[in-house]
Amino acid sequence: MASPTPTSEPAATPPTATESPSSPWGFVVTVVCDIVLPVGLYYALRAVGAGEITALLLGGSAPALHTLHSAIRHRRLDALGVFIIALLLVSALGSLLTADPRLALARNGLFTALAGLWLLITLFTARPFTYQALRSLLPGRATLLERLWETDASFRGVWRGLTVLWSVGLLCDAVLRLAMAYTLPVDTVPALDGVLYAVSWLLLQVITQVTLYRSGTMTKIFDRRRPGR
Repeated sequence: MASPTPTSEPAATPPTATESPSSPWGFVVTVVCDIVLPVGLYYALRAVGAGEITALLLGGSAPALHTLHSAIRHRRLDALGVFIIALLLVSALGSLLTADPRLALARNGLFTALAGLWLLITLFTARPFTYQALRSLLPGRATLLERLWETDASFRGVWRGLTVLWSVGLLCDAVLRLAMAYTLPVDTVPALDGVLYAVSWLLLQVITQVTLYRSGTMTKIFDRRRPGR
């Protein structure tokens, strides 16, 4: 299953999932725009003599531009996209007014923490986030998935449990990002943010896939003998 990171930084905020989740390029584009470009731009600008705040703000503009491009392309800007752009603008303004580059660094931890809290909130809705992400990834199996959700308690339990897993994982990731932002040298944090994203995402993905296979959930979803595919 693809990362249920709602599309924001890395948040493992998760990065912003503004591309179509069913497209194999969606995750690649998100990683490039929300992680690779910000880090690459930061160190490129620092190499030519730009200040910390300038490099952070210009590098951090890539996720906002990605969100705007997606909104224009799909003629839609959802609440999450508005939130991402607003948070980037607020953190940029705060960094300029306080002349504190660590405020710009801390926004990644804030993105991730808010994403983790949002996942927890979805546990109290009709469908938790990870199940919604599954539906988006497998639109052709929507009928089967809904049948399983309505009739199979263990199936529902798996997706609620995975939502808790990703929420806790993102909150732990956020704590580490905030700690790095305020304790480590500024120039080391952007690269470590990218490394932390990769580690967090891979760890959560491995646990997710093991859970899906050991619980028999993958068999339920892809068993060709089941009616209503």
